[in-house]
Amino acid sequence: MAGTVIVTGANGSLGLGFVKNLISSYPDHTLIATVRNTSSSDPNTAKLHNLISQHPKAKDRVILERLDLGSLDEVRSFTTRVAARVASGELPRIDAIVCNASSWSLRGQKFTVDGREAAFQVCHLSQYLLVLRLLEAVNSTSGRIVMLGSEAHYTEKDNVIARLRAKVPEDLDTIVKPTPDEPGMEHDRGFQRYGTAKLANVMFMHDLNQRLQADENLANITATAMDPGGIVDSRGHVEQKLLIRAMFATANVLMPVLKHFTNAARTSDDAGRALVALAALYKTLD
Repeated sequence: MAGTVIVTGANGSLGLGFVKNLISSYPDHTLIATVRNTSSSDPNTAKLHNLISQHPKAKDRVILERLDLGSLDEVRSFTTRVAARVASGELPRIDAIVCNASSWSLRGQKFTVDGREAAFQVCHLSQYLLVLRLLEAVNSTSGRIVMLGSEAHYTEKDNVIARLRAKVPEDLDTIVKPTPDEPGMEHDRGFQRYGTAKLANVMFMHDLNQRLQADENLANITATAMDPGGIVDSRGHVEQKLLIRAMFATANVLMPVLKHFTNAARTSDDAGRALVALAALYKTLD
């Protein structure tokens, strides 16, 4: 029997690409798609509702769930409900958890209701908690945990978007309680915080795999990570500098040609397709 797939941030640019490719290629899977606002009054959720309605074979298997990753209490509540539904047989066991949701603050610092830096909590900390609380509900023979990295997570590679690279600071408390940004550095510091959160996802993936392999009950569950490339049509670029927005807009127009020469830049649909292939145990989607 086809299992359950959970994807966070389902109404984001990459999230929509993932949902589209999953329900068109794997309509028998149950999909739990999480968003902060499940109402169609949210324009991004409206896109998700419209997308689901176009796939009648799958729409009865798509469950839209509210989940604000800015609240660890919401993560605990969500995971408790899902784990109980799996244990009761109401939901099939989880085949894949795709930790797609992300956030960045390129125009000044943002904090969650928990008082933590928003990019780190949304991109990493809350999804770390989500994964750990749902491990016992994951298919123990072939389950998959998929973390999202980024072009920004590489500590040794410069990025054209910002001058600062991801790094793990000596004082780890400053990750969740950063010092104020220097005037004029809001964009680059924000991008660095985002990259550091994505770096934490990759580090978590490596550590989790070691721990899974050491547990005979979980050894067949695999954690993996993906750098989706620069998503040229991402709505997140609205916070970018004007020049960077223009660069991505131009790349978006040229993608029919560019995609034959690089995977450093992708459309949300192409990246979503690759993410589905990774979550579906490397099955190729034609």
